[in-house]
Amino acid sequence: MTTLINALKSEIIRLARKELKSDLLALRKAVTAQRSEIAALKREIKALQAQVKSNQKTLKTVQPTPPAEDEAPRRALRFNAEGFAAQRARLGISQAQMAQLVGASTLSIYKWETGKVRPRAAQLERIAAVRQLGKREAMARLASG
Repeated sequence: MTTLINALKSEIIRLARKELKSDLLALRKAVTAQRSEIAALKREIKALQAQVKSNQKTLKTVQPTPPAEDEAPRRALRFNAEGFAAQRARLGISQAQMAQLVGASTLSIYKWETGKVRPRAAQLERIAAVRQLGKREAMARLASG
Protein backbone atom coordinates (compact mmCIF):
# COMPACT_ATOMS: atom_id res chain seq x y z
CA MET A 1 0.00 0.00 0.00
CA THR A 2 2.88 2.39 0.75
CA THR A 3 4.30 1.80 -2.70
CA LEU A 4 0.97 2.69 -4.26
CA ILE A 5 0.71 5.84 -2.16
CA ASN A 6 4.26 6.87 -3.06
CA ALA A 7 3.63 6.20 -6.77
CA LEU A 8 0.37 8.17 -6.67
CA LYS A 9 2.06 11.05 -4.83
CA SER A 10 4.93 11.23 -7.32
CA GLU A 11 2.50 11.13 -10.27
CA ILE A 12 0.45 13.99 -8.78
CA ILE A 13 3.63 16.02 -8.28
CA ARG A 14 4.73 15.36 -11.88
CA LEU A 15 1.36 16.43 -13.30
CA ALA A 16 1.22 19.54 -11.12
CA ARG A 17 4.71 20.59 -12.29
CA LYS A 18 3.71 19.97 -15.90
CA GLU A 19 0.59 22.17 -15.52
CA LEU A 20 2.43 24.96 -13.73
CA LYS A 21 5.33 25.03 -16.20
CA SER A 22 3.35 26.82 -18.93
CA ASP A 23 1.92 29.36 -16.46
CA LEU A 24 5.35 30.04 -14.98
CA LEU A 25 6.87 30.50 -18.44
CA ALA A 26 4.32 33.22 -19.29
CA LEU A 27 4.94 34.95 -15.95
CA ARG A 28 8.71 34.86 -16.48
CA LYS A 29 8.33 36.45 -19.90
CA ALA A 30 6.13 39.21 -18.46
CA VAL A 31 8.56 39.89 -15.61
CA THR A 32 11.49 40.05 -18.04
CA ALA A 33 9.65 42.51 -20.28
CA GLN A 34 8.70 44.68 -17.31
CA ARG A 35 12.25 44.71 -15.99
CA SER A 36 13.62 45.81 -19.35
CA GLU A 37 10.95 48.54 -19.55
CA ILE A 38 11.85 49.75 -16.05
CA ALA A 39 15.53 49.88 -17.02
CA ALA A 40 14.70 51.92 -20.14
CA LEU A 41 12.61 54.34 -18.07
CA LYS A 42 15.42 54.74 -15.56
CA ARG A 43 17.84 55.57 -18.39
CA GLU A 44 15.37 58.12 -19.76
CA ILE A 45 14.93 59.74 -16.34
CA LYS A 46 18.69 59.97 -15.90
CA ALA A 47 19.07 61.63 -19.31
CA LEU A 48 16.27 64.10 -18.55
CA GLN A 49 17.78 64.98 -15.19
CA ALA A 50 21.11 65.66 -16.86
CA GLN A 51 19.36 67.87 -19.40
CA VAL A 52 17.58 69.81 -16.64
CA LYS A 53 20.89 70.35 -14.85
CA SER A 54 22.54 71.68 -17.98
CA ASN A 55 19.56 73.96 -18.67
CA GLN A 56 19.75 75.33 -15.13
CA LYS A 57 23.45 76.05 -15.57
CA THR A 58 22.84 77.93 -18.81
CA LEU A 59 20.03 79.92 -17.18
CA LYS A 60 22.36 80.98 -14.39
CA THR A 61 24.97 82.19 -16.85
CA VAL A 62 22.51 84.25 -18.91
CA GLN A 63 22.21 87.71 -17.40
CA PRO A 64 18.77 89.34 -17.48
CA THR A 65 18.75 92.51 -19.56
CA PRO A 66 18.09 95.64 -17.54
CA PRO A 67 14.94 97.56 -18.46
CA ALA A 68 15.45 100.38 -20.93
CA GLU A 69 15.56 103.87 -19.52
CA ASP A 70 12.75 104.95 -21.82
CA GLU A 71 10.35 102.52 -20.23
CA ALA A 72 8.82 103.91 -17.08
CA PRO A 73 7.86 101.27 -14.55
CA ARG A 74 4.13 100.68 -14.87
CA ARG A 75 2.20 101.04 -11.70
CA ALA A 76 -0.54 98.61 -10.94
CA LEU A 77 -3.96 100.04 -11.67
CA ARG A 78 -6.56 99.41 -9.01
CA PHE A 79 -10.29 99.33 -9.53
CA ASN A 80 -13.05 99.96 -7.06
CA ALA A 81 -16.66 99.66 -8.21
CA GLU A 82 -17.95 102.21 -5.71
CA GLY A 83 -15.17 104.66 -6.61
CA PHE A 84 -15.94 104.26 -10.29
CA ALA A 85 -19.64 105.03 -9.69
CA ALA A 86 -18.67 107.99 -7.51
CA GLN A 87 -16.38 109.35 -10.26
CA ARG A 88 -19.25 109.17 -12.75
CA ALA A 89 -21.49 110.98 -10.28
CA ARG A 90 -18.83 113.69 -9.72
CA LEU A 91 -18.61 114.24 -13.43
CA GLY A 92 -22.40 114.45 -13.60
CA ILE A 93 -22.72 112.07 -16.57
CA SER A 94 -24.87 109.06 -17.35
CA GLN A 95 -23.69 105.48 -17.77
CA ALA A 96 -24.05 105.84 -21.53
CA GLN A 97 -21.85 108.94 -21.52
CA MET A 98 -19.27 107.23 -19.32
CA ALA A 99 -19.32 104.29 -21.73
CA GLN A 100 -18.61 106.71 -24.58
CA LEU A 101 -15.66 108.24 -22.66
CA VAL A 102 -14.16 104.88 -21.71
CA GLY A 103 -14.92 103.19 -25.03
CA ALA A 104 -17.08 100.43 -23.63
CA SER A 105 -20.75 99.46 -23.66
CA THR A 106 -23.36 100.79 -21.26
CA LEU A 107 -23.90 97.27 -19.96
CA SER A 108 -20.20 97.00 -19.13
CA ILE A 109 -20.35 100.24 -17.16
CA TYR A 110 -23.38 98.91 -15.24
CA LYS A 111 -21.63 95.62 -14.44
CA TRP A 112 -18.44 97.40 -13.35
CA GLU A 113 -20.34 99.76 -11.07
CA THR A 114 -22.31 96.94 -9.44
CA GLY A 115 -19.13 94.92 -8.96
CA LYS A 116 -20.35 91.94 -10.97
CA VAL A 117 -17.41 92.19 -13.39
CA ARG A 118 -13.92 93.65 -13.18
CA PRO A 119 -12.57 95.58 -16.21
CA ARG A 120 -9.64 94.22 -18.22
CA ALA A 121 -6.20 95.83 -18.17
CA ALA A 122 -6.73 97.89 -21.33
CA GLN A 123 -10.02 99.18 -19.98
CA LEU A 124 -8.41 99.98 -16.62
CA GLU A 125 -5.96 102.26 -18.45
CA ARG A 126 -8.84 104.11 -20.13
CA ILE A 127 -10.68 104.39 -16.80
CA ALA A 128 -7.51 105.82 -15.21
CA ALA A 129 -7.33 108.39 -18.02
CA VAL A 130 -10.97 109.38 -17.41
CA ARG A 131 -10.23 109.77 -13.68
CA GLN A 132 -7.76 112.53 -14.57
CA LEU A 133 -10.46 114.51 -16.37
CA GLY A 134 -12.41 117.33 -14.84
CA LYS A 135 -16.09 117.96 -15.42
CA ARG A 136 -15.47 120.51 -18.21
CA GLU A 137 -12.94 118.31 -20.00
CA ALA A 138 -15.30 115.32 -19.85
CA MET A 139 -18.16 117.38 -21.31
CA ALA A 140 -15.85 118.73 -24.03
CA ARG A 141 -14.78 115.21 -25.01
CA LEU A 142 -18.39 114.03 -25.08
CA ALA A 143 -19.37 116.97 -27.26
CA SER A 144 -16.49 116.40 -29.69
CA GLY A 145 -16.72 112.60 -29.70
